[in-house]
Formats: sequence, structure tokens, C-alpha cells
Amino acid sequence: MTTDGTLVVAVDLGATSGRVILARVSGGDSPVLEFEEVARFPNEPVQREDGLHWDIAALREAVLSGLTDARAVAERAGERIASIGIDSWAVDYGVLRGGELVAEPFHYRDSRTARGVERVHAIVPFEELYARNGLQFLPFNTVYQFAVDPLVNEYADPGILASEGPGDGILLVPDLFAYWLTGVRAAEETNASTTGLVPAASPEPRWDAELAERVGVPVGILPPLVRPGDVIGTLSAEAAERTGLPRSTPVVAVGSHDTASAVVGTPLEAEGSVFVSCGTWGLVGVESPTPVLTADARDSGFTNERGVDGTTRLLHNVMGLWVLNECVRAWRDRGSGSIAELAELLDAASASDVPFTVFDIDDPRLLPPGDMPARVEELCREAGGPVPGSGPEFVRSIVESLADAFARAAAQASSLAGNPLASINIVGGGARNALLCQATADRSGVPVIAGPVEATAIGNVLVQARAAGAITGGLAELRALVTATQPTTRYEPR
Repeated sequence: MTTDGTLVVAVDLGATSGRVILARVSGGDSPVLEFEEVARFPNEPVQREDGLHWDIAALREAVLSGLTDARAVAERAGERIASIGIDSWAVDYGVLRGGELVAEPFHYRDSRTARGVERVHAIVPFEELYARNGLQFLPFNTVYQFAVDPLVNEYADPGILASEGPGDGILLVPDLFAYWLTGVRAAEETNASTTGLVPAASPEPRWDAELAERVGVPVGILPPLVRPGDVIGTLSAEAAERTGLPRSTPVVAVGSHDTASAVVGTPLEAEGSVFVSCGTWGLVGVESPTPVLTADARDSGFTNERGVDGTTRLLHNVMGLWVLNECVRAWRDRGSGSIAELAELLDAASASDVPFTVFDIDDPRLLPPGDMPARVEELCREAGGPVPGSGPEFVRSIVESLADAFARAAAQASSLAGNPLASINIVGGGARNALLCQATADRSGVPVIAGPVEATAIGNVLVQARAAGAITGGLAELRALVTATQPTTRYEPR
């Protein structure tokens, strides 16, 4: 790293791993945007008697340890950390009683959510729900999880309802970590909008109190809403002692939904550019000044989530690299492959004579963990194409199916936004997958710009740096800094 600019820390919690990143940012004529990953740790779900959970205690310890490491790196350079920002996956939450977490947060892939869908839709038909919250139907949206959580919902198990005391309530995952660092309960708006309890059309973020009460969620357990760039609080005495950071270190709200941060860090070329934030999930969409709540958007499965600076992320959730990664995990467990061989599999899958079948990558059978290769075989058989018989054939079928879904969703997003599709920006881990990027360009008929891989961390640190006064401007100026400092690769359609 150079010695110019402001140091901030991004805590980036993904669905399979987490990281603590020290970043240096400065604007002006010689812009700087540099990163050093000071900690990386796994994030594996754990199976308990009552279902699938996140190992939140292990994540908490890893984050604190990572912040300690970041402080040590800064001290060796004779510098201080200006702020901390936290982003994570969406929809999951922890329940507090008396200020303490009472249970491990459930994993969104836990099967209990199906019961929640039935309960909510029996009270509020999906058409009305979409008109209010603008969310694509996904069975794990928080509102459905709330419906079957006896710690939250009066209809799930009367008598266990939250007492709504001063230390009681729910916190989404990034907000839970901010609370552990500061002692302040708050909900950042980009992630809060994924709960289904924030009105899509409201200019200012607010909870839909009437909807919450109808589905049995006490409004008093929902924390105050904050916006990206707001200071949530400074470190508590406990967090300062554990990390060695000064108590005055602020924790700043960023786009705490990792996709919101990723979109900030995506160098969208022009009007008509579509983003694809590709990791475990593939989020395909456009940045819109207002939500799109039409019947076409609803029936096409598009969601309206709040973005940074008052924008809307009009996007469709695609299964992402989850299917590929689960296949690799299954082969590894069987002793027929290893994670180190994925690059070789991708190279072999790129050969023009590898047979493949395009199947529905969004089939709900692919959502839970399990024997993913068997499910892929079944879907290929149902699609009427060749059933993969080797690793490269599996990989080619999965990647082509994912690229096909990306291309279709990109075209739909552009149509809903009223702009012709001009280009697709793939960021995140999927930007490293040349086969996926080229296949997406071929199937969409427009150029694909791959990178930056670190778009989520970039968006996180840019919002912090702007809050600290190290850089200025709106999203266009922030993205200009990304374009000036981060390499990308362009794939032309063949």
C-alpha cells in the first residue's frame, strides 16, 4: 500500500466466507483505491436439531480477530483507522432479549420458510404484498421467516412473543455485528428493504407498520432505520478493549446488503448497463431512480431493493455459483474431485466439443444443500438434452445454464427500465470465470465487462471514505474512481 489517503476497514461477510479488508482511499488528481485482506475465514452453516443455522459465534470471534489484525497493520504504518463498515448477505436476522442474542440465526436455506409463505399469503395475497414492498417472491424473504419464528411472531406461538423491552428486538446480520461493536441498535435501509416490511415507494425509509401488524410482527421489535453514510456509533468499551482500537472509532452504515455495496463498486458504463453481482447468488439488474412496481415486473420475478443515495436496485435473483460450488463439494466429499481442480475443470469445459444441456438454473430443487450432481442430472434429463457424464460436462452445462439465465434477466431488466441493453458488468467472484463471462456475452449479444472482483468491498469502503470526507461526489464520481484504479476485462459476443 501507499501512504497517501484515508484508511478504512471493510467487514465483508459472504454466504460461504468472510473477510476483513484494510483499504486506503483518496480522490483528487492522483486517486488511490488500494486493498489489503488482513483476515479471511470460512462461513459454513451448522445443522442443529431444529434446523440449519449460521455459526454466528464463530463469525463474531473471527470479525473481532480480523479488526485486531487491521489495527496492528495500521499501527505498524504509524496510522489510524478512520472507520469500520459492515456488509453481509440479506434476509437473515438475530433476536435479542435484554440486549443478548437468544439463538443462532437461522440460515435462509432452512426448510421452515415454506410454512411462512403459506401463512403470510393467507393474510396478504402476493399481488398486494408486491405492490407494497416490491420484492420478488423468494421463500426465504424475512417476512416469511418472521411468520414461523415463535420468538418474533404472535401467530407462531402465542406466549413467547417479544416483550418489546429496551433490549428486545431483531437485527439483520450486518446490523447485529454493528450492535456488537457499538451497542447501538439500527437497521441500514438497503438490507432492511429485503425484509418485505419496508414500503418500496416511500421516498424516505420507514417500516410498514400496518403490514407488520397484519402478519403478526410487533412494530416495537424493529430497530430505527439509518442510511448509508450515517454513523451508527463508536466502539463500545468491550469492543475497543478486544480489538485495541480507540473507542472513538466510528462504525459507519454502508450499503450493508452486500449487493448494494457491489453495485456502488460497479463501473457501469452508461445508460443501458446491467450489473451482475455474481457469487453464491447472481443478482442481475439495473440501477433505477424509482421502483418499478408493474405487473410485468412482478410476473417476471423482479425485486425492488433500496440502493445507496436513494436509488432502487431493480434486479432478479439467479441461483449463481451455488450450483457449481455444491457440485465441486459433492465430488470432493466422494473423493472424486477437489476444490483445487475447479480451474482445470473450467478449462476442460471450455472446449468446443464438450456436450452440454441448458437447464433451469433457478429450479427450486437446486436451493437446498445436498446431492447437487444428481439434481443437475435430473434437470438435464427433463430438459431433453445430454445428461452430463464427466466433470467438464457438468461444469459446461451449469455455466451455460447460468449464462443463459443472466442473459435473459439482463434483457428483462433493461426492458422493464425502458432502456435498450447496452452492456453487462459482471463483478464479484464470477468475474474470474472466463467461461461464464464469454458465454454471457455470447448469449446476450452485448459486451460483458468483467470486474472488479472486489466490487462489494469497494462499495463498502467508498461510502465510508465519502463519509470521512476523503472523497466527494455522487455515485458517478465514486464509480469514476473505480474506473481509474481497478482493472477490468472486456468480452465481446462471438
